[in-house]
Amino acid sequence: MNRLLGGEFVRDEVVSRTEQGVQELTAPQGHADQFARAVADLEVRNLIARVAHLADDGELDEYILLFTEDSSWEFPGAPRRGRADILVGAQARRSEKLTGPGSSSRHVITTTAVRVVDEATALADSYWLFFRETTTSPVLASMGHYHDTARCEDGVWRLARREITFG
Repeated sequence: MNRLLGGEFVRDEVVSRTEQGVQELTAPQGHADQFARAVADLEVRNLIARVAHLADDGELDEYILLFTEDSSWEFPGAPRRGRADILVGAQARRSEKLTGPGSSSRHVITTTAVRVVDEATALADSYWLFFRETTTSPVLASMGHYHDTARCEDGVWRLARREITFG
């Protein structure tokens, strides 16, 4: 097996998932590994976007499943270890109305570069912008850089580590 798809290498056919079901695709002959890496790259980019979307306006039960059980959240001055601890941090930000529904805030992720290391590991670097007062006159509150490590578990890409820097 030599192609990556959702953490699983396949040899001659690549399966893509759609909302309507499963669709089979065939990579051009001789390009199976490149095709599999491209699929993994897109899945990791969607993971990063989904984390931002759910932080801003989604259910925390769904948000927290985007992290591995042993994940780490390296936020300056407030690191979190493990899925349960990351959930506590997200709940605190929501209770303070910093993020989540009704907070009038948005995470904007841009300039993302992904490197698929192997069938189970990918590294990504993104710039982020955090806006407040988005329902009136948006204000850029902070910005910085994410360095993410994603891990594919049982065919699902999740964040295993997020390093957050400001500036």
